[in-house]
Amino acid sequence: MTSQVIYKGNLRTEATHLKSGQTIITDAPTDNQGKGEAFSPTDLAATALASCLMTIMGITADRKQIDIAGATADVTKVMSSDPRRIARIEINLVMPANNYSDLEKKLLTAAAHHCPVGLSLHPETKEVLTITWT
Repeated sequence: MTSQVIYKGNLRTEATHLKSGQTIITDAPTDNQGKGEAFSPTDLAATALASCLMTIMGITADRKQIDIAGATADVTKVMSSDPRRIARIEINLVMPANNYSDLEKKLLTAAAHHCPVGLSLHPETKEVLTITWT
């Protein structure tokens, strides 16, 4: 097993990663009867895309001895209503100053577009990735 999720009541869950013991709390969002006091499940899905693409970029960077430590991603999730689902995920990725070569930029960008989370999303979910190379 990967995780265990417990419904805590009041539209809140607690998920435990079984290998590490780390926990995540989710709440329903305010636009869907919730309090919005924690990530919603769809917030986690959008955030997982950013975490995944940065991890895959990190694997490529490590292999090619490129330092990307300090890269940041701002994530925006846009919902549709009928059916209620994630319609669009916008990720603005800012790379740390590192004088990246054109080849390094190409390799890292390609890696970002091959993350398993992105490849697992619904085909109608629009992914918009903007990378700023500082």
